[in-house]
Amino acid sequence: MYTIRVEHSFDSAHFLSGYSGKCSNIHGHRWKVEVEVSSRHLLCDGQSRGMVEDFSILKGDLKELVDYFDHSMIIETGTLKKSTLECLLDEGFRIIEVEFRPTAENFSCFFYDKMLKKGYQVRRATVYETPSNSATYEGSGECV
Repeated sequence: MYTIRVEHSFDSAHFLSGYSGKCSNIHGHRWKVEVEVSSRHLLCDGQSRGMVEDFSILKGDLKELVDYFDHSMIIETGTLKKSTLECLLDEGFRIIEVEFRPTAENFSCFFYDKMLKKGYQVRRATVYETPSNSATYEGSGECV
């Protein structure tokens, strides 16, 4: 089995609604996203001959997904009062609502699924919330 790995990072703020620790407050991270793609066989034709995937294309596809979240505040839908959300939007803040709690665990599944839908044979996706804390999803069940 051949496996290749690419990574990109983004900076954003979030909070965990209903959490009783300091992560219940708005705070930021430099999230690092790693995606591994595997294949039993290498490509046989064209300029990608001898590769699992073309690194530049794979990296570009991940970058497109990751850049969407860069320099935003990510919130779980329904966790802010409507008036609070409206005030933030009126001030011009970039708010991205997601249908899941914005944890490293849920993001690892999110990026796994998105890359899978782009046609890659994703082995795993890992999301680092800090340089020493990460979560990995390997596609062994339904997520987010």
